[in-house]
Amino acid sequence: MKNKIVENIKTIVYALIIALIIRSFLFQPFYIPSSSMEPNLLIGDRLFVSKYSYGYSRHSLPFSPKIYNKRIFAKTPKRGDVVVFKTPVDNRTDYIKRLIGIPGDTIQIIDKILYLNDVQIKRKEIENSTNVNCGAEVVNTNFFEETLPSKKKYIAAYRNDGTMSNTDKFIVPENHYFFMGDNRDCSKDSRYLTSVGYVNFNNLVGKAQLIFFSNDIKKGSFLKFWKWHQSLRFERFFKKIL
Repeated sequence: MKNKIVENIKTIVYALIIALIIRSFLFQPFYIPSSSMEPNLLIGDRLFVSKYSYGYSRHSLPFSPKIYNKRIFAKTPKRGDVVVFKTPVDNRTDYIKRLIGIPGDTIQIIDKILYLNDVQIKRKEIENSTNVNCGAEVVNTNFFEETLPSKKKYIAAYRNDGTMSNTDKFIVPENHYFFMGDNRDCSKDSRYLTSVGYVNFNNLVGKAQLIFFSNDIKKGSFLKFWKWHQSLRFERFFKKIL
């Protein structure tokens, strides 16, 4: 009996170690709690983030222990990547946004148009008068397909009443990155210098790769299995993140 208990404890410990290794060095699941990345990521999406994409920092480990202040096996992020990072304000809160500016870039929005290094990025309107969520509010937006110099394409939503129609010019410092939400007028991101601002390379946690599960919480929680036919977004299961 005693040997069986010991073996069970060993099995649990080994399983925890394996889970910790996978979570710290390979993939970590994340949940989307806000509408800042609509229409590409929705509230209720659950996704896998690759921890190896940009190398490893202390933020790769649970609780971000202060044991090392650099990156190991560092790899350069690309414009257009959807990235999970720790906010510079507290080095604890996870945000997920799209990488728009790399070190040395200038970024500005003028009349609802994104400029990168003083050049208007390519974009085309794909849908107008489309409603998206903004917290508890539903707002009317236009959808544009934007193409960054890296050839990365994605959909961005701009609110029709233009709450963020124009911004200051941002200059990305060395070893830092500039992030924006795809839901342009409903995202606290690098445009808000006092709350997010420029993000240090060491604060990057990983690259969002795949939606593995999605549930519309407005139509029922996952525990209410009798509402699965309404709440589960099967079309989003195992969807690659662009």
